Amino acid sequence: MLIALTKTFINTIFVNYINMEKDESQILLNNIKNFIKSAEIIYNLNDFTSSAILYFKALFSVLDLIILKEDGKIPKDHSERFRMLENKHIELYRILDNLYPLYRETYSFIINNKDCIRIKENVERIIKEQKVFEDY
Repeated sequence: MLIALTKTFINTIFVNYINMEKDESQILLNNIKNFIKSAEIIYNLNDFTSSAILYFKALFSVLDLIILKEDGKIPKDHSERFRMLENKHIELYRILDNLYPLYRETYSFIINNKDCIRIKENVERIIKEQKVFEDY
């Protein structure tokens, strides 16, 4: 009886974990779509700084989704995201490391059109190369 209950309990935990991961994945996918849509609207208003911030939020969500699929968890902050990418996704780490100074500039400076487009193109490239929307 105890063995049967234990197997049922373990199975329930596993199913709940899988469902929770799917829920987190769906939230991230929705965030990605919404951030990109909003970034495009703001970009068309020539507010490149706000648009860049939204593209960065999309980028962070894309990277978190990739990490979630591989590691089963979402990084809690930028530092953890960097560490996880550096360990398992070096190419994505390099992209983020290259773009991150622009993200920090959004706090105090105005982002120009060229840099905003650079961020957008990297987000789109990662989504395409990683087949982000094809897996769901």
